[in-house]
Amino acid sequence: MELGEKGEKLIKHFEKCRLAAYQDSKGIWTIGWGNTVYEDGKAVKKGDVITQQRADTLFANIKKGFVADVNKLTAGIKLKQQQFDALVCFAYNVGSDMNKNGIAEGLGDSTLLKVVKADPKDPSVVVEFLKWNMSGGKVLDGLTRRRKAEAYLYMSGEVEFFDYK
Repeated sequence: MELGEKGEKLIKHFEKCRLAAYQDSKGIWTIGWGNTVYEDGKAVKKGDVITQQRADTLFANIKKGFVADVNKLTAGIKLKQQQFDALVCFAYNVGSDMNKNGIAEGLGDSTLLKVVKADPKDPSVVVEFLKWNMSGGKVLDGLTRRRKAEAYLYMSGEVEFFDYK
């Protein structure tokens, strides 16, 4: 499967595009649409600046890896487009597969994935998304809204941002 329009819309809404490097909630240098590394694997660093075109190209290339990981992690499971999109959005934020030490992390090591593999229609999938709303030991409103939006897309097929008014 490929990332659909709704999944890309959700990722870009929550990541927001920043053309100058900034530190995320964990202090990791990030640029563009939430990217922490470039295509060659080099880490984003303080002082990096890119153009909008470069940010869009970087997003297109980096998302391919998350799409491939989610496809691999869900092989043999019949997913709807909305479910796949929600899982890619989640993985784009928390990671998707093996870390540098070969240990599964993020989506690849989550109860969320275990529930999806057991039954993609299980309503407890929503609870599993919502568990991932902390960073640095603190609940973050932005992550809570993101997880609600991912769960909503997964279950309903619709995009809702759950932003504060």
